[in-house]
Amino acid sequence: MRPTLSLLKSGRSAWKGPFFVAFPNLRDALLNHVPIQTNARSCTILPSFVGVKFMVHNGKDYVPVTVTQDMVGHKLGEFSHTKKRFTYKATKNR
Repeated sequence: MRPTLSLLKSGRSAWKGPFFVAFPNLRDALLNHVPIQTNARSCTILPSFVGVKFMVHNGKDYVPVTVTQDMVGHKLGEFSHTKKRFTYKATKNR
């Protein structure tokens, strides 16, 4: 199986191909709309993943990610952020 050129844009060597994890329940998740819970943040999104809902671990909890056509070629971890936005909290004196 040769990967398409859109999947090879990462820093990974071309002869290795994209890194992905084989999800055994992918077909069941696509038919029944059941989310797949995974820790594989470095897994490349393949065209067969379109329409599947993943629960991607961000270090603390699982964030829901629904795969669209625009996400193909990116990594799963890009869509579940690991850091919260920082805001200053108001104090009583100000």
